[in-house]
Amino acid sequence: MTTLVFGHKAPDTDSTGSPLIWAWYMTEVQGDPARAVLLGAPNAEARFVLERWSVAEPEIIADLAPGTPVVIVDTNNPAELPPSIGKAEIRAIIDHHKLTGGLQTLAPIDITMRPLACTATIMHDLMGADAARMPREIKGLMLSCILSDTLEFRSPTTTDHDRAVAEALAADLGLDCAVYAAEMFAAKSDMGGYSDAELLGIDAKSFDVGGLTLRVSVLETTAPGPVLARADGIMAAMPGVAEADGADEVLLFVVDILNEEATLLLPNDRVRAIAAASFGAEVSGDRVVLPGVMSRKKQIIPVLTF
Repeated sequence: MTTLVFGHKAPDTDSTGSPLIWAWYMTEVQGDPARAVLLGAPNAEARFVLERWSVAEPEIIADLAPGTPVVIVDTNNPAELPPSIGKAEIRAIIDHHKLTGGLQTLAPIDITMRPLACTATIMHDLMGADAARMPREIKGLMLSCILSDTLEFRSPTTTDHDRAVAEALAADLGLDCAVYAAEMFAAKSDMGGYSDAELLGIDAKSFDVGGLTLRVSVLETTAPGPVLARADGIMAAMPGVAEADGADEVLLFVVDILNEEATLLLPNDRVRAIAAASFGAEVSGDRVVLPGVMSRKKQIIPVLTF
């Protein structure tokens, strides 16, 4: 039976590209048929990457049949996976996030979790010498994943190894990392086609903090102005989005890639209190700028408190 490979819901570039990379490796190198699928529509940057490397967008699935063999990449959080994940035959997990817990498997599995900035970097290491067999489009996907997750090496999650793998791939592909990353970030920054509510779902994950369920949304952009100009509408959409997702609050961080800072919208007193307690920020009005904050995984989630 073909193994399905997928990442988290609301797929970004890493959760779109890494399933394709690993499905190629399982099928073509290991001789183990696999197919990449997605748990939602890919974001604008991920769509750009698929088009740039002439790779077909994977099928989007909502759930799994019992016993379906799967490999999970770029997450280990049950809240980001299909409802029936507990009934699937989970064969492996490849991830670079903290261990969330809650998954139960039918049998022992392979788990690889490493403190690197990108799942695709881990995959490169797991392939070993076979990484040289990747066709051009798979190398392009891998480079794209690393540049996206590291924000072209600006993110504090970036390691020397992530950079070295990306630069070697770029040299092999005849690309300049800065030029190609700028193209990716331009695609990521084009948010005009999204409604206010949709903006809050482009890159969102839920976390329990101090008895509250917080939906933490991040928008990474080289042009924060157009998004922040829509702040009133975005904040008006937050209660409905929170209710639909079973969250108490929605936190939106607009990350300015070039200036290396984040703006957190402050729709109410509770979010102001969270901002003050978490970041030691002076809060007033409807937003606060957080210099140097670029990473949800390393700089936002670990400090959230209430």
